[in-house]
Amino acid sequence: MACAQSETGPLNHSSRRGGRLVLLALAVALDLAACVQPPLSGAGPALSATPTASAADAGMSAQRLDLLTGAFNKEIADRALPGVTVMVARKGKLVYAKALGVRDSGKLDAMEVDSIFRIYSMTKPMVSVAAMILVEEGRLQLSDPVAKHLPAFKDLKVYTATGTEPARPMTVQDLLRHTSGLGYGEISNNAAFKESLAQAGLYKPGDIDFDARDMSPAEQVTRLAAVPLLRQPGTAWEYGLSTDLLGRVIEAASGQRLGDFMAERIFKPLGMKDTAFHVPEAKAHRLAASFDKDPATGNRFKLIDVSRPPGNDSGGAGAVSTAPDYLRFAQMMLSGGTLDGQRIVSRNTVRWMTSDHLGPRIPIAQSPGGNVLYPSQYTFGLGLAVRPVDGLAATPGSAGDYNWSGYAGTTFWVDPKEQIVGVMMMQSPGAMRNYHRNLLRQLVYQAITD
Repeated sequence: MACAQSETGPLNHSSRRGGRLVLLALAVALDLAACVQPPLSGAGPALSATPTASAADAGMSAQRLDLLTGAFNKEIADRALPGVTVMVARKGKLVYAKALGVRDSGKLDAMEVDSIFRIYSMTKPMVSVAAMILVEEGRLQLSDPVAKHLPAFKDLKVYTATGTEPARPMTVQDLLRHTSGLGYGEISNNAAFKESLAQAGLYKPGDIDFDARDMSPAEQVTRLAAVPLLRQPGTAWEYGLSTDLLGRVIEAASGQRLGDFMAERIFKPLGMKDTAFHVPEAKAHRLAASFDKDPATGNRFKLIDVSRPPGNDSGGAGAVSTAPDYLRFAQMMLSGGTLDGQRIVSRNTVRWMTSDHLGPRIPIAQSPGGNVLYPSQYTFGLGLAVRPVDGLAATPGSAGDYNWSGYAGTTFWVDPKEQIVGVMMMQSPGAMRNYHRNLLRQLVYQAITD
């Protein structure tokens, strides 16, 4: 059930496929008063539940924001993606909220504002906040060796050109900033590392990417500790299983399952009622689906099965969420760690997380795993990509803005200077996802009037 009534109207776009007419796009105009929680108190502006027509009150043009609707309706009509939900807030006011296209192209169900999405790596920023809660409580320190909390990581090995050698201690900070030496088998060019991950069951070539939900947390720790690292910890930024391992550290430090800890300390206080590590049967009809194949390449899409509780809660790629839920998380970050009077982390912790933790000393690896970050011209903080300057990047933004995205096309960003929060949810993991993310940001920034 949608959390707000919607008015639907078919667009004049259809296409003949398999001898039948298929409606490609439904524009859903949303009244979000029932979807957004009451205004926050504490630091930062209040996220008000005003209709999208209030854009001018937040220094944005509703007419120019409508270019977003037209652009994404065209992408849907051209079958570049099945559907999308976009929410944008500025100065604590919800200025744009639309669900466009279909939730499931096979069923032609209209996309709704409360449709649920596999957010993959957008799990990482939330898990990073969970770790920082424990730091604030003195149960973790960034300088802690991972082995302090997970003894299996005491005597690690690292691959060299001729074999392996002992690895230096991996720290909690290494996990948060992706300098642990762990990679993803899916995007590594180190054949030995890929083979070791595959033998450990942590990489499944030819199967579903980024899925290790079938093993217990203890099994995951034991198997991962036996795999030599790609490089010495602390020497380069390399995208990989760092946040999955961070989830196991959180469990060890908190004494709770990762999902339970995050529900208690983040999801429930923020009113994120649909964010979890699986979709219960009662909500299954709201889960968004992808096309069967990538429209750009013809490659078949395979998304993780989120219909039942996993063997382990994947801190790197396992959560599901909605646009309204994630907007609340992002607004909490913009508002200095608080929302609706609920303090999640301190303002100083948010600033710490969204500062540069690489600097000139730690390079981005020249590898497929490094290329996840390198072309963006962003640096990295603790669980988030951070923009160092206004220029250089190929997308508009401000120095200090931060973001992250997910394998299936989802994305969010926070711009403290412009007081903007943007969330886009889709299930389109193919070649066009970066184009759609860039398109979103371009059309949001051009709508700013003051």
